[in-house]
Amino acid sequence: MPDHADRPAARRSRGTGVETNLRTAAVWEAVQSVADDLSAQLDRPLRVLDLGGGTGGVAVALGGLGHEVTVVDPSPDALAALGRRAREAGVDDRVRGVQGDAGTLREVHDVGTADLVCCHGVLEFVDDPSDSLAQISAALAPHGVLSLVVAQRLAVVLARAIAGQFGQAQHALTTPEGTWGAPDPLPRRFDLSSVSGLVEAAGLEITDTHGVRIFSDLVPSALVDSEADRMALLDLERAAASHPDFAILAQLGAALHVIAARH
Repeated sequence: MPDHADRPAARRSRGTGVETNLRTAAVWEAVQSVADDLSAQLDRPLRVLDLGGGTGGVAVALGGLGHEVTVVDPSPDALAALGRRAREAGVDDRVRGVQGDAGTLREVHDVGTADLVCCHGVLEFVDDPSDSLAQISAALAPHGVLSLVVAQRLAVVLARAIAGQFGQAQHALTTPEGTWGAPDPLPRRFDLSSVSGLVEAAGLEITDTHGVRIFSDLVPSALVDSEADRMALLDLERAAASHPDFAILAQLGAALHVIAARH
Protein backbone atom coordinates (compact mmCIF):
# COMPACT_ATOMS: atom_id res chain seq x y z
CA MET A 1 0.00 0.00 0.00
CA PRO A 2 1.58 3.34 -0.97
CA ASP A 3 2.29 5.81 1.82
CA HIS A 4 -0.06 8.77 1.61
CA ALA A 5 0.45 10.58 4.89
CA ASP A 6 2.92 13.18 3.62
CA ARG A 7 1.15 14.21 0.43
CA PRO A 8 -0.85 17.47 0.33
CA ALA A 9 -4.60 17.01 -0.07
CA ALA A 10 -4.85 18.89 -3.34
CA ARG A 11 -2.12 16.73 -4.84
CA ARG A 12 -3.49 13.51 -3.37
CA SER A 13 -6.91 14.00 -4.98
CA ARG A 14 -5.29 14.11 -8.42
CA GLY A 15 -7.36 17.02 -9.77
CA THR A 16 -10.64 15.13 -9.97
CA GLY A 17 -12.70 18.32 -9.86
CA VAL A 18 -14.60 17.39 -6.70
CA GLU A 19 -12.76 20.11 -4.77
CA THR A 20 -14.13 23.12 -6.66
CA ASN A 21 -17.26 21.91 -8.48
CA LEU A 22 -20.27 23.71 -7.04
CA ARG A 23 -22.28 20.49 -6.90
CA THR A 24 -19.63 18.35 -5.21
CA ALA A 25 -17.22 20.55 -3.26
CA ALA A 26 -19.10 20.70 0.06
CA VAL A 27 -19.76 16.96 0.11
CA TRP A 28 -16.19 16.17 -0.84
CA GLU A 29 -14.75 18.40 1.89
CA ALA A 30 -16.81 16.56 4.51
CA VAL A 31 -15.93 13.11 3.11
CA GLN A 32 -12.24 13.96 2.94
CA SER A 33 -12.27 15.26 6.51
CA VAL A 34 -13.96 12.07 7.76
CA ALA A 35 -11.56 9.89 5.77
CA ASP A 36 -8.49 11.75 7.01
CA ASP A 37 -9.60 11.56 10.65
CA LEU A 38 -10.60 7.90 10.50
CA SER A 39 -7.43 6.91 8.67
CA ALA A 40 -5.36 8.70 11.29
CA GLN A 41 -7.21 6.89 14.09
CA LEU A 42 -6.70 3.50 12.45
CA ASP A 43 -3.18 4.35 11.28
CA ARG A 44 -3.80 2.85 7.86
CA PRO A 45 -5.62 3.53 4.59
CA LEU A 46 -9.35 2.89 4.69
CA ARG A 47 -11.49 0.19 3.14
CA VAL A 48 -14.22 2.22 1.45
CA LEU A 49 -17.52 1.09 -0.02
CA ASP A 50 -19.08 3.55 -2.47
CA LEU A 51 -22.66 2.37 -3.01
CA GLY A 52 -24.12 3.68 -6.25
CA GLY A 53 -20.82 5.41 -6.96
CA GLY A 54 -21.33 5.32 -10.72
CA THR A 55 -18.40 6.61 -12.73
CA GLY A 56 -16.32 7.24 -9.61
CA GLY A 57 -16.11 10.96 -8.92
CA VAL A 58 -15.71 10.38 -5.18
CA ALA A 59 -14.17 6.91 -5.46
CA VAL A 60 -11.27 8.01 -7.65
CA ALA A 61 -10.59 10.98 -5.38
CA LEU A 62 -10.51 8.65 -2.36
CA GLY A 63 -8.26 6.29 -4.29
CA GLY A 64 -5.97 9.27 -4.84
CA LEU A 65 -5.77 9.62 -1.07
CA GLY A 66 -4.42 6.07 -0.91
CA HIS A 67 -7.59 4.30 0.22
CA GLU A 68 -8.94 1.01 -1.15
CA VAL A 69 -12.35 1.69 -2.72
CA THR A 70 -15.02 -0.72 -3.92
CA VAL A 71 -17.77 0.85 -6.03
CA VAL A 72 -21.02 -1.13 -6.09
CA ASP A 73 -23.29 0.05 -8.90
CA PRO A 74 -25.97 -1.65 -11.03
CA SER A 75 -24.85 -0.07 -14.32
CA PRO A 76 -22.21 -1.91 -16.42
CA ASP A 77 -21.65 1.25 -18.45
CA ALA A 78 -20.99 3.31 -15.33
CA LEU A 79 -18.57 0.68 -14.04
CA ALA A 80 -16.73 0.64 -17.37
CA ALA A 81 -16.39 4.42 -17.18
CA LEU A 82 -15.18 4.05 -13.60
CA GLY A 83 -12.44 1.69 -14.76
CA ARG A 84 -11.28 4.16 -17.42
CA ARG A 85 -11.35 7.03 -14.97
CA ALA A 86 -9.36 5.10 -12.38
CA ARG A 87 -6.73 4.11 -14.96
CA GLU A 88 -6.38 7.68 -16.17
CA ALA A 89 -5.92 8.87 -12.58
CA GLY A 90 -3.39 6.12 -11.87
CA VAL A 91 -5.46 4.56 -9.07
CA ASP A 92 -6.82 1.45 -10.78
CA ASP A 93 -4.87 -0.68 -8.29
CA ARG A 94 -6.95 0.82 -5.47
CA VAL A 95 -10.39 1.36 -7.06
CA ARG A 96 -12.52 -1.52 -8.32
CA GLY A 97 -16.10 -1.81 -9.52
CA VAL A 98 -18.64 -4.52 -8.65
CA GLN A 99 -22.07 -4.84 -10.22
CA GLY A 100 -24.82 -4.75 -7.61
CA ASP A 101 -27.15 -2.46 -5.74
CA ALA A 102 -28.50 -1.69 -2.28
CA GLY A 103 -30.80 -4.70 -2.39
CA THR A 104 -27.97 -7.15 -3.09
CA LEU A 105 -25.25 -5.55 -1.00
CA ARG A 106 -24.81 -8.53 1.32
CA GLU A 107 -24.21 -10.73 -1.73
CA VAL A 108 -21.46 -8.60 -3.27
CA HIS A 109 -19.69 -7.09 -0.25
CA ASP A 110 -18.42 -8.75 2.93
CA VAL A 111 -20.33 -7.91 6.09
CA GLY A 112 -18.56 -5.81 8.72
CA THR A 113 -15.53 -4.85 6.62
CA ALA A 114 -16.07 -1.25 5.43
CA ASP A 115 -14.41 1.55 7.38
CA LEU A 116 -16.33 4.14 5.38
CA VAL A 117 -19.48 3.78 3.28
CA CYS A 118 -20.47 6.53 0.85
CA CYS A 119 -24.12 6.44 -0.20
CA HIS A 120 -24.77 9.58 -2.22
CA GLY A 121 -28.01 10.04 -4.16
CA VAL A 122 -29.12 6.44 -3.76
CA LEU A 123 -31.91 6.30 -1.15
CA GLU A 124 -34.17 8.33 -3.42
CA PHE A 125 -34.35 5.39 -5.84
CA VAL A 126 -34.25 2.20 -3.77
CA ASP A 127 -37.34 0.07 -3.20
CA ASP A 128 -36.97 0.08 0.58
CA PRO A 129 -34.79 2.78 2.23
CA SER A 130 -35.00 1.05 5.61
CA ASP A 131 -33.68 -2.24 4.25
CA SER A 132 -30.96 -0.46 2.28
CA LEU A 133 -29.72 1.32 5.40
CA ALA A 134 -29.83 -1.96 7.33
CA GLN A 135 -27.60 -3.55 4.68
CA ILE A 136 -25.26 -0.55 4.75
CA SER A 137 -25.06 -0.76 8.54
CA ALA A 138 -24.20 -4.45 8.26
CA ALA A 139 -21.43 -3.67 5.78
CA LEU A 140 -19.75 -1.26 8.21
CA ALA A 141 -16.97 -2.34 10.52
CA PRO A 142 -17.59 -1.68 14.25
CA HIS A 143 -15.77 1.66 13.98
CA GLY A 144 -17.27 2.43 10.57
CA VAL A 145 -18.73 5.70 9.34
CA LEU A 146 -21.51 6.38 6.83
CA SER A 147 -21.55 9.39 4.51
CA LEU A 148 -25.15 9.72 3.31
CA VAL A 149 -26.43 12.31 0.84
CA VAL A 150 -30.14 12.59 0.08
CA ALA A 151 -32.31 15.06 -1.84
CA GLN A 152 -34.33 17.43 0.35
CA ARG A 153 -38.00 18.31 0.11
CA LEU A 154 -38.01 22.04 0.98
CA ALA A 155 -35.49 22.89 -1.73
CA VAL A 156 -37.74 21.63 -4.51
CA VAL A 157 -40.78 23.34 -2.94
CA LEU A 158 -38.91 26.64 -3.09
CA ALA A 159 -37.54 26.03 -6.58
CA ARG A 160 -40.96 25.10 -8.02
CA ALA A 161 -42.57 28.17 -6.42
CA ILE A 162 -39.88 30.51 -7.76
CA ALA A 163 -40.46 29.01 -11.22
CA GLY A 164 -44.15 29.86 -10.95
CA GLN A 165 -45.20 26.21 -10.63
CA PHE A 166 -47.32 26.73 -7.52
CA GLY A 167 -49.32 23.52 -7.83
CA GLN A 168 -46.14 21.50 -8.15
CA ALA A 169 -44.67 23.30 -5.13
CA GLN A 170 -47.73 22.42 -3.05
CA HIS A 171 -47.61 18.82 -4.25
CA ALA A 172 -43.98 18.51 -3.14
CA LEU A 173 -44.81 20.12 0.20
CA THR A 174 -47.81 17.96 1.06
CA THR A 175 -47.19 14.49 -0.40
CA PRO A 176 -45.31 11.88 1.65
CA GLU A 177 -42.77 11.32 -1.13
CA GLY A 178 -41.90 15.02 -1.48
CA THR A 179 -42.21 14.90 -5.27
CA TRP A 180 -43.73 17.64 -7.43
CA GLY A 181 -45.68 15.39 -9.81
CA ALA A 182 -45.55 12.48 -12.21
CA PRO A 183 -42.71 13.93 -14.36
CA ASP A 184 -40.47 14.39 -11.31
CA PRO A 185 -37.26 12.41 -11.93
CA LEU A 186 -36.95 11.48 -8.24
CA PRO A 187 -39.26 8.89 -6.67
CA ARG A 188 -38.84 10.46 -3.21
CA ARG A 189 -37.16 13.20 -1.21
CA PHE A 190 -36.35 13.48 2.47
CA ASP A 191 -36.13 15.99 5.28
CA LEU A 192 -33.90 15.95 8.34
CA SER A 193 -36.50 14.30 10.55
CA SER A 194 -37.35 11.47 8.18
CA VAL A 195 -33.79 10.59 7.25
CA SER A 196 -32.65 10.80 10.88
CA GLY A 197 -35.28 8.26 11.86
CA LEU A 198 -34.15 5.87 9.13
CA VAL A 199 -30.47 6.20 10.01
CA GLU A 200 -31.04 5.69 13.73
CA ALA A 201 -33.33 2.71 13.12
CA ALA A 202 -30.42 1.08 11.26
CA GLY A 203 -28.31 1.25 14.42
CA LEU A 204 -26.24 4.29 13.46
CA GLU A 205 -25.59 7.45 15.45
CA ILE A 206 -25.68 10.77 13.56
CA THR A 207 -22.59 12.87 14.29
CA ASP A 208 -23.09 15.70 11.80
CA THR A 209 -25.58 17.05 9.27
CA HIS A 210 -25.35 19.95 6.86
CA GLY A 211 -27.21 21.30 3.88
CA VAL A 212 -25.68 21.08 0.43
CA ARG A 213 -26.25 23.55 -2.44
CA ILE A 214 -28.33 25.97 -0.41
CA PHE A 215 -27.87 28.74 -2.97
CA SER A 216 -26.02 27.15 -5.90
CA ASP A 217 -29.08 25.67 -7.64
CA LEU A 218 -30.96 28.98 -7.41
CA VAL A 219 -28.25 31.38 -8.61
CA PRO A 220 -28.25 31.98 -12.41
CA SER A 221 -25.12 30.54 -14.01
CA ALA A 222 -24.33 33.92 -15.59
CA LEU A 223 -23.59 35.24 -12.10
CA VAL A 224 -20.90 32.63 -11.40
CA ASP A 225 -19.01 32.62 -14.68
CA SER A 226 -15.62 33.41 -13.13
CA GLU A 227 -13.46 31.46 -10.73
CA ALA A 228 -13.67 34.29 -8.20
CA ASP A 229 -17.48 34.22 -8.30
CA ARG A 230 -17.52 30.44 -7.96
CA MET A 231 -15.21 30.49 -4.94
CA ALA A 232 -17.20 33.30 -3.31
CA LEU A 233 -20.38 31.26 -3.71
CA LEU A 234 -18.65 28.19 -2.26
CA ASP A 235 -17.55 30.26 0.74
CA LEU A 236 -21.14 31.42 1.23
CA GLU A 237 -22.37 27.82 1.01
CA ARG A 238 -19.88 26.73 3.67
CA ALA A 239 -20.85 29.57 6.00
CA ALA A 240 -24.59 28.96 5.62
CA ALA A 241 -24.32 25.18 6.02
CA SER A 242 -22.58 25.46 9.38
CA HIS A 243 -23.91 28.71 10.86
CA PRO A 244 -25.01 27.96 14.44
CA ASP A 245 -27.80 30.56 14.48
CA PHE A 246 -29.47 29.78 11.16
CA ALA A 247 -29.91 26.02 11.02
CA ILE A 248 -33.04 26.48 8.91
CA LEU A 249 -30.80 27.39 5.95
CA ALA A 250 -29.44 23.83 5.88
CA GLN A 251 -32.97 22.51 5.35
CA LEU A 252 -33.25 24.62 2.20
CA GLY A 253 -30.29 22.91 0.57
CA ALA A 254 -30.97 20.80 -2.50
CA ALA A 255 -29.41 17.92 -0.59
CA LEU A 256 -28.73 16.93 3.00
CA HIS A 257 -25.39 15.40 3.97
CA VAL A 258 -25.51 13.13 7.01
CA ILE A 259 -22.48 11.64 8.75
CA ALA A 260 -23.26 8.69 11.03
CA ALA A 261 -21.24 6.11 12.91
CA ARG A 262 -21.85 2.61 14.21
CA HIS A 263 -22.91 2.57 17.85
